[in-house]
Amino acid sequence: MTLNKVAILSPGAMGHAVGRVLAEHGVDIITCLAGRSERTHRLASAAGFTEMPTLEDLVCEADLVLSILVPVDAEAIACQLAGVLKATGAQPYIADCNAISPMRSAKIEEIIQSAGGRFIDASIIGPPPGQGTPPRFYVSGIHAEVMLPLDGKGIVVKSLGEIIGRASGIKMCYAALTKGTSTLQVALLTAAESMGLTEELRQELAYSQTAALQSMESTIPRLPPNAHRWVGEMEEIASTFAEVGVTSHFHLGAAAIYRLLQATSFANESPETIDPGRTLARTIEAAVAQLPRECESHPEEGTGSNTAGERLK
Repeated sequence: MTLNKVAILSPGAMGHAVGRVLAEHGVDIITCLAGRSERTHRLASAAGFTEMPTLEDLVCEADLVLSILVPVDAEAIACQLAGVLKATGAQPYIADCNAISPMRSAKIEEIIQSAGGRFIDASIIGPPPGQGTPPRFYVSGIHAEVMLPLDGKGIVVKSLGEIIGRASGIKMCYAALTKGTSTLQVALLTAAESMGLTEELRQELAYSQTAALQSMESTIPRLPPNAHRWVGEMEEIASTFAEVGVTSHFHLGAAAIYRLLQATSFANESPETIDPGRTLARTIEAAVAQLPRECESHPEEGTGSNTAGERLK
């Protein structure tokens, strides 16, 4: 099948970048921005999207609809799309590309199929196009092959067969490591700061875990603006693990850490406005400030220094 026109809901940080590279490879990209933020309008315009006034217009025009949203909104937009499919009789392929559990993907498949739609289970691993290695779109389901013509158009598309849930499942396992590891790092640094052990821990990490320390210094300051998206992702991972008999506690804890970061003032930034000069120290100091008062930092003995900014370099 030739995919001449692809719709993306919504052209945020990932969605607009995917749309941009598809357009660069000759694909017409469309979206519906009704009710979306000024930032989303700006990103869509910069990427070259054609705006459809309504979802009805969008599904009638598109060969393929890519749902790229925060996980908590995935099912709601699927229900909206199902209503539009019933009302219009249109039959674009609907690919849910969100970080959701295989169980939720199966539920969304039912929603789309009940409206006469054709569903693709999809997931995205990697940063938005233009930030190094192209993102990998894993796809599964009986219509998965439909997305293969997009491979090489600024993204990589990999089919995992006809079983719904396989594409969602690999995302859950991958993000369990990447985003889950980041929350473990935030948790231990926050605990160390609360116990007045930041400098001692930093010295030990610099000596024996140099790569880990460097990774924390580069990645953790960028977490707060994305924390609101990743709370739901960690909860989806927890549900996925529980479904196969693996403990959910790791990633329920990870969700709690992202809630902690979401409560900081740094969470008000967007991915485009993240302060590039913010240090690991300031980020952890902000996290500690969100802890219950009885858990605030204890004075550190023998250093004459009590703040994260003074102890974390």
